[in-house]
Amino acid sequence: MPLRLLLRWSPPALTAGCAAMLLLIATNRPIYLPTIGTAELNAFTTIFLSVVLEALPFMLLGVIVSALLQVFVSEQAIRRLAPRHAILGSIFGALLGLLFPLCECGMIPVVRRLIRKGMPAYIGIVYILAGPIVNPIVFASTYTAFHAQPSILYGRMALGFLVAFLIGLILSRSMKANPLRVEHAAPIHTHSHEASDHIGRAPLGTRLASTLGHASEEFFDMGKYLIVGAMLTAIIQTGVDRSSLHAIASHEALSQLFMMAFAYFLSLCSTSDAFVAASFSHLFAAGPLLAFLVFGPMIDLKNTLMLFSTFRARIVIAVVALTAVLVFALSWLTGQLIT
Repeated sequence: MPLRLLLRWSPPALTAGCAAMLLLIATNRPIYLPTIGTAELNAFTTIFLSVVLEALPFMLLGVIVSALLQVFVSEQAIRRLAPRHAILGSIFGALLGLLFPLCECGMIPVVRRLIRKGMPAYIGIVYILAGPIVNPIVFASTYTAFHAQPSILYGRMALGFLVAFLIGLILSRSMKANPLRVEHAAPIHTHSHEASDHIGRAPLGTRLASTLGHASEEFFDMGKYLIVGAMLTAIIQTGVDRSSLHAIASHEALSQLFMMAFAYFLSLCSTSDAFVAASFSHLFAAGPLLAFLVFGPMIDLKNTLMLFSTFRARIVIAVVALTAVLVFALSWLTGQLIT
């Protein structure tokens, strides 16, 4: 019951708070708080708007591609292509996002149906983990955000593939039973995926209308997380004492954990999180930035809730723990090699 109330009331509360914040920014009304001055407010506004405006085009592109694929590409086509060998299956799942760059929230209900239709479960989980990172739209957005640091771009793609691939190998050997919940709750975010099979056989006009519906629903759903993420980024950049951030950034292990936790609770779309990470590039080294860019798209707060609604609890806990350990270790190692 508390979880249901949280999921019911948090989106409208976040939307109302973000609308109020945007109204204050648009009207340029001063906010008189004892510890915030004009310079801090100007810096907050600049950082907030820069993150939002840089990320919006890529988020829009992402939801359009996601909606087109959801309506025009059948799950049966993907299932027929899935290999049965563990290594090939893990590679297939990790690279599937290159062909089908669905959003994180759209992947889980699709993967659930694919598993029910006979696709190996570990391939579906690998796709859920790697798909939000190893896809052309995220590659383009990360390149735009880190064009001066190509090592971050290629490091993100490589780590996203490697972490998902290793987890796929582990799950292919250890996961014997069906990982789906017997009586699962309705997905938190379905995008009306259950009707996609019927839409795929509908006339072209109906499918185009459905595509617009999917795209608009995903855009406004992910837009809330982008605005909240940009707001929290601006608050941290302007409200947290610089010496504290420098102290965290100077500690290798602590900076890694901080950026992973930051990514988890922000729950940003992977088409926009690179711009948030780039705003911290002057403070944090390559390792913590990669930890943020890899762990957040794979495992975040909203994704965890959706995983629990679809998969058995022990599978979700194992996947979250494996992802956290591998991302922490491999992003630290990659950061050492880059620097």
